[in-house]
Amino acid sequence: MEAVTLHIDGMSCSHCLNAVSKALHAVPGITVDSVQIGRAELQVAKGSDVPGVISAVADAGYSASVVAGPAQ
Repeated sequence: MEAVTLHIDGMSCSHCLNAVSKALHAVPGITVDSVQIGRAELQVAKGSDVPGVISAVADAGYSASVVAGPAQ
């Protein structure tokens, strides 16, 4: 597993936290360490799809980018 930090734009409340957390937990090969407003800390299994993580966040209505960890 590799640590990944995401910057997430558009989060401003507990509903946002829940929506992003739910989206991240649904991605196979991802372990969610924490979700905070504007940021998520993840563990990504080797071979897992980091762009898929970003896509899942986008599907929840937010934008994400990798701050630290495997490149997109």
